[in-house]
Amino acid sequence: MPSRISDIDFTFGQEVTVRAVVEALAGAGWSLKEPLGLSYMVSIDDAYDWEFADIEAADKVLALLDAPENFKREVGICVHHEEAETGGSLLFQAGRTECAFIPNINGRSPAADRPSTDASWYVQALVNPLLPIGLHSYEPGDIGF
Repeated sequence: MPSRISDIDFTFGQEVTVRAVVEALAGAGWSLKEPLGLSYMVSIDDAYDWEFADIEAADKVLALLDAPENFKREVGICVHHEEAETGGSLLFQAGRTECAFIPNINGRSPAADRPSTDASWYVQALVNPLLPIGLHSYEPGDIGF
């Protein structure tokens, strides 16, 4: 069976900062705190090496990702929705008008006390909080390998 990965591509009407997106999502239950800390990435020479930090370093990490010298680079940060026990990676393109969300593929057992996280759940959980900061359009995608 071929592998598949889904994503949701976001386009903003103007440049956004990683901090603005993270703060908008925080109001909808998203957090930078993953079960093992905080994960982020700055693409240097087309290398996508993910780094890990304690959640206490969140402000420093956001400042790094939004630094002027990184504006022309792709950057990424992981977000987690504690109630739904799921998360994913936000990958920002250079120029910061486009961003993709790639859900985690970690399996989990079904539970009646937490929401089902199908594609429509992710769209609703991400799109609605991003509208006030200038979300222009979004497109869910499914990529086969």
